[in-house]
Amino acid sequence: MVRAQSEALGVEAGAADARTAIHGFRGDPDFMASLARGLAVIRAFHDQPQKMTIAELSRRTGIPRAAVRRCLYTLTRLGYVAPSERSFVLTAKMLSLGHAYLSSTPLVVAAQPLLDRVTARLHESSSLSILDADAVLYIARSATQRIMSVALQVGSRLPAYCTSMGQVLLANLPPPLLEAYLARTPLLAHTPHTITVRAKLLQVLLAVRQNGFAMVDQQLEVGLRSVAVPVHDSSGMVVAAINASAQSSRVSLTELEERFLPVLQSSALDLSHLL
Repeated sequence: MVRAQSEALGVEAGAADARTAIHGFRGDPDFMASLARGLAVIRAFHDQPQKMTIAELSRRTGIPRAAVRRCLYTLTRLGYVAPSERSFVLTAKMLSLGHAYLSSTPLVVAAQPLLDRVTARLHESSSLSILDADAVLYIARSATQRIMSVALQVGSRLPAYCTSMGQVLLANLPPPLLEAYLARTPLLAHTPHTITVRAKLLQVLLAVRQNGFAMVDQQLEVGLRSVAVPVHDSSGMVVAAINASAQSSRVSLTELEERFLPVLQSSALDLSHLL
């Protein structure tokens, strides 16, 4: 189910890029719709381990096949995409685009050693994410064993409303932005524990903002628990969230709050001082 949701987020992100490219900046002489379409095609490969055809990319982005074909031709000539029979795959050269961000962003550079220390101390995976559109985007991670049905890594996206980092980031949005998010986002039930009522989610988010942390118990995937805290920049603004996750059969909610939370709070404070 998590993989299906992740794929849906990829489709939604690509389609949103395409809509922006076609409609969002109509009349703006400086906006390059062709570049936006190319980026939408690249993002359509998100969480797709297999090859993608022109038809599949067109479906995922909402871009006409002829335009998708031109994007792929250009990306192939530049070395970012390679043809494979009637399909296309991303090449390793695509990593250079992500590396440019990861190697030049102070938040990511400073976070990795802190996450490694959190993981070493708690013996559980820890991550750092930001809010990207309506999803949490993983920008740093220190993993132990795999505890989810889908492997998480830098660049992974998960729904914000049912993840601990997502709830932290949503809780610290300005009220108008939070209201807009709640109005447009379908609250799908990933497990029997997922909050699917907007009024209840809003109540939870208000408590998260007041308490300074979010604890999620099996809302995204059965058997998965996590706790997250905000990361502030020098002005006090919340710029990211850091979490630790564990299997519910191994770590209780009490242990999450009493042992995990202080470690995360201390690490988030250290990271804030470096920004």
